[in-house]
Amino acid sequence: MPPMQQSESLVNALGHGMVDKRIDILRQIGQGGSISQAARAAGVSYKAAWQALDTLTNLAGVTLVERVVGGAGGGGARLTPAAEQLLAAADAVRQARVSALAQLEGGGADLAVARLSLRTSMRNQWPCIVQDMRSCGQIVRVHLCGVGPAAAGLAVTARITLESAELLGLLAGVPVQALCKATAVHVLAATKAPVPAGGNQWPGRASRVSRGELGDEVAVQLDAGVQMVGFAAPDSGLRARSRVVLVIDESAVVLAV
Repeated sequence: MPPMQQSESLVNALGHGMVDKRIDILRQIGQGGSISQAARAAGVSYKAAWQALDTLTNLAGVTLVERVVGGAGGGGARLTPAAEQLLAAADAVRQARVSALAQLEGGGADLAVARLSLRTSMRNQWPCIVQDMRSCGQIVRVHLCGVGPAAAGLAVTARITLESAELLGLLAGVPVQALCKATAVHVLAATKAPVPAGGNQWPGRASRVSRGELGDEVAVQLDAGVQMVGFAAPDSGLRARSRVVLVIDESAVVLAV
């Protein structure tokens, strides 16, 4: 891969939402020469460590870890030059971020900047705190509550894999950013809403409605205080001030730290 393209790929890897834990795993491999040891040091399963490496490799577009066969320890793993470059870049990014946020410390400006730095196509985003987590095999249901005066009444449930929960370092009390695509939010007239049966269902009032052949885009002010955007069926008949219910599958809620 040409040097310029490789640099761009490494930047892409550093831009990933769950990069900190994955970078830590990569660094631990460089120090100990073992993926299983790196997993233990990072506090994740061996499977989650491999998932982290696979994702980082996909994002970087180059090989980051090589197998080492034989030797006194029966083999292991070592970092490629591209991985060393990635770690050096990660350290530089971290130092720059700490320096920049230190200048804004106090008044909540540093936290606001950190939240705004996440670039994504998902239009619905809310700061939340993890309330509790319940595992069922390889799936974890994460229960969240909104943060701040505008979102304090919002209760959100996300369904993610066990490995993702480990890589994010999720625990009760951890702050996260909850995100959801507007196209994954189903807007129904309050009179046509299904009987609550778990998942995410939030009542609110439509503030804007834009008609479309594939669906009516509806901006909603939730009773919980949060602004959201979703889609109703074409020619839904909804208009500004209509009472609605937003329905979102738990698996459509993405978490970022």
